[in-house]
Amino acid sequence: MGRRLPPLNAIRAFEAAARHLSFTRAAEELNVTQAAISHQIKGLEDVLGVPLFRRLNRALVLTEAGQGYLPPLREALDQIADATAKLRAADGGGSLTISTIASFAAKWLVPRLPRFQEQHPHLDVLLSTTPQMVDFTQQDVDAAIRFGRGGWEGVRAEKLLTEDIFPVCSPALLEGPKRLRTPEDLAGFTLLHDDFLIGWTMWLQSAGVRGVDAARGPRFTDSALVLQAAVAGHGIALARRVLAADDLDAGRLVAPFGITLPTELAYYFVAPPRYFDRPKVAAFYEWVCGEAREYRKAEERAGAAAALVNAAGQSL
Repeated sequence: MGRRLPPLNAIRAFEAAARHLSFTRAAEELNVTQAAISHQIKGLEDVLGVPLFRRLNRALVLTEAGQGYLPPLREALDQIADATAKLRAADGGGSLTISTIASFAAKWLVPRLPRFQEQHPHLDVLLSTTPQMVDFTQQDVDAAIRFGRGGWEGVRAEKLLTEDIFPVCSPALLEGPKRLRTPEDLAGFTLLHDDFLIGWTMWLQSAGVRGVDAARGPRFTDSALVLQAAVAGHGIALARRVLAADDLDAGRLVAPFGITLPTELAYYFVAPPRYFDRPKVAAFYEWVCGEAREYRKAEERAGAAAALVNAAGQSL
């Protein structure tokens, strides 16, 4: 005897509506009308013979039957999604969608990505840049790299890189009669602000600098644009080390002071725990962890070399 299953569209409508407790938001998620969601759920209730929601004046509440029905349906939909993804990735090919913030993609990930493509030529990477967190239950995303404190609910977050911040500028600002020499000289220069960071006020306080107006200067919502403005000589930017590393190595930027401010924020590789078992996600995770290790080693070597130079200078 065949399985007696309700229509899949009705199941998806119920799961979305139950998760949001809203027919309107479920309709937006599934790209259908609210009337279609209501019709699907009414049909499902007729098939089951029990109400799944209580429709109040300004609220939608699951009935006891609906509360019991939701968890196994959600698990079944997750299993279907996982089975489909594994089938698509069975040959190690296909596509891999990675979500991250635009600044990290532009300044750190994209320059290194060709090495991944060389190792996995049959796997096409799609970078989706957004400041928003990923809803893995609804978005077709395999993994994300996020900047924060970690501890996000429902996902496994593995730390890749830690961060500190410090001022950077074009080498041109260190030349000429009005050149930048000490942190106090910042009072005569334009400060560039990254809205994603803690800001100039805290750095100036940590450096013991007074007499600098930390509020003035243009603001940017993208960290990569702040660095680009600094490269162009438009002012002094507070930079994240990971994002500024290539510009510093190439000499497009310099760090005029040896004062850094550590943060509690870091870059994390993020995905639901079960996604780490997918071959393509595992391959990208292993590769990006290796790239992060190489970056950290290079930074340690650079730091050791700078310490030797400083020591030699002080002994003269």
